[in-house]
Amino acid sequence: MLRVHFTSVDLARLRMAARPDALWETILSFHRLREKQAENIFGEWRSQTRARLHSEPRLLAPLVPQRGYFPDFLTPSEGVIGVEEAMEAVRATPAERLRTEISRLPAGRALPAWMRPMADGEGTDRALARLVDTLRDYHRAAIAPYWPHLHARIEADRAARGRALLDGGVDGLLTSLPATMRWRPPVLEVDYPVDRDLYLDGRGLLLLPSFFCRRTPVTFHNPALTPVLVYPLDHAAGPALVTPARSLVKLVGSTRSAVLQGIGAGCTTSELARRVGVSLASASQHATVLRDAGLLVTLRQGSAVLHTLTPLGIALLRGGSPGERPPGPGPGGPGAGGSWAGRPAAGHATDRPEPRPVATSGTGPSPRT
Repeated sequence: MLRVHFTSVDLARLRMAARPDALWETILSFHRLREKQAENIFGEWRSQTRARLHSEPRLLAPLVPQRGYFPDFLTPSEGVIGVEEAMEAVRATPAERLRTEISRLPAGRALPAWMRPMADGEGTDRALARLVDTLRDYHRAAIAPYWPHLHARIEADRAARGRALLDGGVDGLLTSLPATMRWRPPVLEVDYPVDRDLYLDGRGLLLLPSFFCRRTPVTFHNPALTPVLVYPLDHAAGPALVTPARSLVKLVGSTRSAVLQGIGAGCTTSELARRVGVSLASASQHATVLRDAGLLVTLRQGSAVLHTLTPLGIALLRGGSPGERPPGPGPGGPGAGGSWAGRPAAGHATDRPEPRPVATSGTGPSPRT
């Protein structure tokens, strides 16, 4: 069991992460990818993600064992700001911290040659660059296509905690947390694979709900790091993880879903017909219906017309993220903290340099001790 000890100052500094943490979700999803449990929740995601991956699992596995500890530097606090900010934080990890945290990996675990400079704490720039590239590629395959779904589920959890806070104050919020956590003032008892005490000592606590955290919460291995408690969402309360495209098919039908996706960053009617595999007349008709619904706009360029998605069309295609660029071809053409994984996490509290009070995400059975 993990016992989190609060003072009155800590209660005043309790907060919820503002959004999902890109790298906590990335690292924790890597644990879920290698499991066979919870097929009803992760099964389709596993199949789709494996089809998009190449060498990333092989490259990441030495740093992120299927069970047990993984280094804290993999989940920097910048992860709640954005994936690129998080990647740059990983890239900037000091050599001594790399050496220290990698040394805690299970004894006898062989590291590949490209990773050894990080373990030695010497000449780490090239190895960190390769690690960041691998993390980014994995994130693009495993997390980015599902980000709107993750964001919506985590936002729903935040709303539930916010209502509990409004109705019952901090006691109400802490009491409302999942059954793996029990508020016995002034201590929050957390189901955990090891026996451990975490004293907040006036630093407060950041609560971070995570889609890919499973079974038990996670915290940093290093108790000096900004206190974060990553806990699993209640998956019984939400749908399985699917890409927005599949949900879009149910809403507008397979052909119009294909038309929206085919438009991508813009195309002519002829290009759209070729991409979707329909006649020119059919492509024109579907474009007219979608234009009338406010999902695309059509501009005439000489004898041709150019179709582009509106912000509403992009939001529908992305599953609710209107600020992102639409996927697909352009005109003329068709993703800090160490943790234990694989079993109930033995939390780890970590002392990252404090860039900002942000959260990280724990993976169910993946604690750091």
